[in-house]
Amino acid sequence: MGREKENHREIGTVYENKAVLFLQEKGFQILERNFYTRFGEIDIIAMDRDYLVFVEVKYRKGAYQGAALEAVTPAKRRRIVQSARYYIYKKYYREDVPCRFDVIAFEGEDVLHIQNAF
Repeated sequence: MGREKENHREIGTVYENKAVLFLQEKGFQILERNFYTRFGEIDIIAMDRDYLVFVEVKYRKGAYQGAALEAVTPAKRRRIVQSARYYIYKKYYREDVPCRFDVIAFEGEDVLHIQNAF
């Protein structure tokens, strides 16, 4: 079980790196990676023009595992939003900073970037 968890983390890191490059090519400024709170983790935090963007990265080898976007459950969304609130507080952003929650989904070789995913 321990090795399997390591493999998932290694694969996750590979796809998070790909997501960072993808976002940088689109002009995003990466602020943080793997921001941990007691609520959970935010994979990538970036600026897209005036927006503070919290990005969840998902990967699926194929459709037989279910769509990558399906893995961003309502509970996962709540944890990301709570973590984002903490980030805004901890980094002294104003409460009215425009924020967005994006998902980058890798399904096989396909990349899907959903802005304002939730």
